[in-house]
Amino acid sequence: MRTFEVLRSSVFSALVAVATLVAVGQAMAFDDKVFDDKTGVKPQSSPWAVFQFGFSAYKNGHKDQAVEAYKYAAENGQIGATWKLARMYAQGDGVARDDYAAFKFFSEIVDQDVEPGSPEESYVSDALVALGDYLRKGIPGSPVEENEVAAQEYYMRAAANYRNPNAQFEIGQMFLKGEGGVKASVKQAGRWLQLAAEKGHAGAQATLGNLLFQSGKIVRGLAMMTAALERAPPADQPWIRSMQEEAFAAAGEADRRTAISLADDILTKGNNGDQ
Repeated sequence: MRTFEVLRSSVFSALVAVATLVAVGQAMAFDDKVFDDKTGVKPQSSPWAVFQFGFSAYKNGHKDQAVEAYKYAAENGQIGATWKLARMYAQGDGVARDDYAAFKFFSEIVDQDVEPGSPEESYVSDALVALGDYLRKGIPGSPVEENEVAAQEYYMRAAANYRNPNAQFEIGQMFLKGEGGVKASVKQAGRWLQLAAEKGHAGAQATLGNLLFQSGKIVRGLAMMTAALERAPPADQPWIRSMQEEAFAAAGEADRRTAISLADDILTKGNNGDQ
């Protein structure tokens, strides 16, 4: 089984490498048709071709060219280009960080009439969560002020319409704390957290585990927190670790050992410890 997994991984890596080379080759082929090093994007260029060129330029480290290409493509209806610009400004990636500029690009995306199931729904879903994050705290020095109710509305759109696990997690947290204009409800919080946890959201898995632990389901709750800590991205590990260690210290020795065994089972089988 292990040999098969290694072989499958090698084949997949080879396919990705070939696809990347093909994409770069295509980009180079239309490079001189859509972009000039001195004048920038050529007039009347195909927005899709310019978007492809921007992607290739970004991957090859020419982020100044990528920004120019993305702006042209975005102005001509390419939602993916608008999303790339939003992320670059939000992260200060190839441009000076500008959260207000990112906010405006994300707003342009959610204003598009994109139906659930559309190939472009992921852009809208992510943009809704990003806007919720900005509105939850506000953007200093800009017209965007803290507005938890508006943040909750954006999260809810992403959670309900696009089943975005990050949005479902945030909605769950709001129900736990009674934020964003919603009444505190552990039942409602658990519902949204469970949806996010089923999609592999480590923060939701850890929070659900803590709720179970606090309700008296010591082993199951501690196991879920322990497994979630192993799965969590670096940014979430500190708060999950703090939660897990506090619970671990409060549990008895027998419960700890059983929970560790169950956590290993969760990680091996890929379930959430709810069977």
